[in-house]
Amino acid sequence: MNRLLAVLSSLVALTALAADPPGAKLRFVKAREVRSSSKETVTGQLFPSRMLPMGFEVGGRLAASKVQKGEQVKPGQLLGSLDTEIVDAQVLQAEAGVAQAEAVAGLAADVASRNEKLKAEGSVSDVQNRQADVNAKQAQAGLALAKAQLAQARAGRRKHELRALFPGTVIDAPDTAGGMVGPGNPVWIVMQLDPLVVKVTIPENLRAAIKPGQRVRVEAVGGAAVSDEATVKVVIPSADPQTRRVPVEVSVPNAKGDFVANTLARVILPVGEARNAYVVASTAMNSAGGDHVYAVAADGTLKKVFVTVLERRSAEVVVSSVEPLDTIVDYPTSALVEGTKVTQR
Repeated sequence: MNRLLAVLSSLVALTALAADPPGAKLRFVKAREVRSSSKETVTGQLFPSRMLPMGFEVGGRLAASKVQKGEQVKPGQLLGSLDTEIVDAQVLQAEAGVAQAEAVAGLAADVASRNEKLKAEGSVSDVQNRQADVNAKQAQAGLALAKAQLAQARAGRRKHELRALFPGTVIDAPDTAGGMVGPGNPVWIVMQLDPLVVKVTIPENLRAAIKPGQRVRVEAVGGAAVSDEATVKVVIPSADPQTRRVPVEVSVPNAKGDFVANTLARVILPVGEARNAYVVASTAMNSAGGDHVYAVAADGTLKKVFVTVLERRSAEVVVSSVEPLDTIVDYPTSALVEGTKVTQR
């Protein structure tokens, strides 16, 4: 009886194996061929490309704030102004001074011209003629002084208004107007957030491989933002005296605002010659016994192919392989065996 049960169990197992052969439920993905190179991954902080705390050159009472926090501003856009009651009066006074000086200078010039003619006729002395000429020159000097005072008054009036110097985003602004503002005290903070600049350092031996203008990949450490359009802005030709690493600045396009200033970003720098490589799904990789994938050979059997990882991305891995890759197994398990016949569905 026991022998009969054992035979029946074996028959059931063979029937199940025949109905569900190895590899029948495997999932497959395609490997994508690309050109890639070895990478150096470094992490640094994202900085605004320009940042400027802005304040008035003169002190006074804040009359109006024309922008709010988070607002986009253009070059020349008015940020705010101080009360101008006193400075407006000074401008009017200076304008009146110019008008008066112009009248005096005109009269002195007429007198000097008339005396010049009378001297030629012998009606006035040479001393009187010279005195009239001196008076005319003094009047002209007085006019120039009045015009300078007017220009100074108008410049002081302009200093009661503050305008943006570059396109950017208002990071800080006063909530209300009416308070006193001291000269030179920051009232608004404007940052240019497109592009951002990530500052990193690299080993000295990699300096020759990194060039300004070189395109690199940048990924936000704490978010999902990614850019393949970032470029090396500058490679500083002086190493940090403590770490002996070379500073590098990378410009990161940020038109959509995906990256956040003053956060961390990962920069992936190409440091070797470009070569043929493959982009595969991260889920197709197996690291047990060395990085490898299971590829489907031409005869439909599984083949274990060892690869070298060049770059790890969020959902993909760039690898190099001595053998061509096309269709590979997704989510491989330890039960897979080379030579297993599979059927792609």
